[in-house]
Amino acid sequence: MSSTPETPRGPIDSSRVPRYAGPATFARLPRLDEVGTADVAVVGVPFDSGVSYRPGARFGGNAIREASRLLRPYNPAQDASPFALAQVADGGDIAVNPFNINEAVETVEAAADDLLGTGARLMTLGGDHTIALPLLRSVAKKHGPVALLHFDAHLDTWDTYFGAEYTHGTPFRRAVEEGILDTEALSHVGTRGPLYGKQDLTDDEKMGFGIVTSADVYRRGADEVADQLRQRIGDRPLYISIDIDCLDPAHAPGTGTPEAGGMTSRELLEILRGLASCNLVSADVVEVAPAYDHAEITSVAASHTAYELTTIMSRQIAAQRASGAERSAK
Repeated sequence: MSSTPETPRGPIDSSRVPRYAGPATFARLPRLDEVGTADVAVVGVPFDSGVSYRPGARFGGNAIREASRLLRPYNPAQDASPFALAQVADGGDIAVNPFNINEAVETVEAAADDLLGTGARLMTLGGDHTIALPLLRSVAKKHGPVALLHFDAHLDTWDTYFGAEYTHGTPFRRAVEEGILDTEALSHVGTRGPLYGKQDLTDDEKMGFGIVTSADVYRRGADEVADQLRQRIGDRPLYISIDIDCLDPAHAPGTGTPEAGGMTSRELLEILRGLASCNLVSADVVEVAPAYDHAEITSVAASHTAYELTTIMSRQIAAQRASGAERSAK
């Protein structure tokens, strides 16, 4: 864990500087180069060369940052002020090659290695879902195979597209093959819609994934689903990857492969809040494609999603720091 100042530097005071003024860092937080080190680094990956349908997610990170201007420092749902509990900073974008997927994957992994090496946890803003693979590779180097909660309309465990191994529909098959996931604690959440065949589900099950469909969320409710996921994860290091298309197109029209019948933004946020006791080591929110958005509906949902994830990490960092201080005092 990184060393931080006694009092973390928080967002710009919106009572003094209007929300719509100034640079759009996430939640109006300081840049990473302004604070030196951070406990949680929010980073963008403007990459969408792995998409199979509508492009545009390369602009997602900055759209989320713009929408995050409305976030405030206190999170009443989790009774926490995340930016006072830990130093959260915007680490800018990881610049990747849009013409070479393999090189882009390597670049993301190397940049994530550097950031994690400082002691930070990552809150990554995509970009398409291809980037989850290099992020998981990097996190697994630090924590070993990690538990994964994958919120998505789709499985993303297909083998190849047009012979390509690295696409936004294949990252979690590659991750299982590479041994970087704890196959006792994997789950998709929010899946729905047509598949290529029943074999898709059979293959997915063989990899170790459980499935909570969007219909399951509707019938069981957010609290029961969160409880089920907590039991599956236990105290393992957890990575959460959120494709914004886990939400219904009514709540997230700005995405590349929308599917009818998805979760509401309220359901997603409540499930995440129910995971606050889990050991969340890093997370991503991907597939926001603002060209298809309306009135920032998708970007607002994504910014609040990242806020809840950041709050969980900040609370855990503060609790670990307090526990360490108590042990030192004895």
